[in-house]
Amino acid sequence: MTVIPDFSWICALALCGEINPGDHTRTIKVNGADRSYIVHVPKGYLREKPTSVVLCLHGAGMTGKMMQNVSGLSAKADEANFVVVFPSGTGFGQFLTWNAGGFQKGVGSRADDVAFMGLILDELGKELSVDKRRIYACGLSNGGMMSYRLASELSDRIAAIGVVAGVVAVDECKPKRAVPVLHFHGTADPVVAFEMTEKNMPPFMKVKSVRESINLWVKLDACAEAPEIERISQKDDLKVIRKRHGGGKEGSEVVLVEVEDGGHTWPGMPPPLKMFGKSTKVSANDLLWEFFQKHPMP
Repeated sequence: MTVIPDFSWICALALCGEINPGDHTRTIKVNGADRSYIVHVPKGYLREKPTSVVLCLHGAGMTGKMMQNVSGLSAKADEANFVVVFPSGTGFGQFLTWNAGGFQKGVGSRADDVAFMGLILDELGKELSVDKRRIYACGLSNGGMMSYRLASELSDRIAAIGVVAGVVAVDECKPKRAVPVLHFHGTADPVVAFEMTEKNMPPFMKVKSVRESINLWVKLDACAEAPEIERISQKDDLKVIRKRHGGGKEGSEVVLVEVEDGGHTWPGMPPPLKMFGKSTKVSANDLLWEFFQKHPMP
């Protein structure tokens, strides 16, 4: 009797197209167009251990590579051992945007970016050992707006989101489940004003204010209307207040981190330009990862 060795596991690995630790720039077709993204695989990645994935979305006028530098999230990924992805939006040159809603006709992206994120997750699922209960999204400014859109339209895959200096820009939010939200915003943000009104809103945009965005998701997640309030900044020039609306459906919560006199910046990282205002020493990356770990998919 001839025994034929079972090499199926080798075939499976070949089909997976294993990605080694480090940065990898990838392209994928979305509705016939080439789209790009950077995958950062942490140094401690092990194929046999399912790994969390964080989508990190840039602001308007940026690229995925620029967001990697501005956020510093790759270093946190290496420390905490999760995969972080930096996709690029669409536009001209390095001036790229997301179709997050809010832009008036003729301005901003009209690409199907929700489909783009879904395809990225599909590809990563083939090439990495992904923990499907621990897929998250976060973003800066226009990327934060896109994160809110993903929470609404891709809630079956995105467990929780983090938003920095962004707001809800879509007309309607209809998530299939309660999605936990962590939102950072500087009260002196010169780009996406904390107290957004029709008077200070750019003429080419129509978005919700910070308070409207928080109140909307507090209602969607059925969280407590009155927040628990605490100061979390220590030895910092800026006062940082955390307002937590807990008790939501499926263990969800909506948290607003207010940076008093803070600007349009990624907390814990230096401002890329002085015109964007001040940044706190409180680390968005640390708080995001702490929040994400608390909120896997139910």
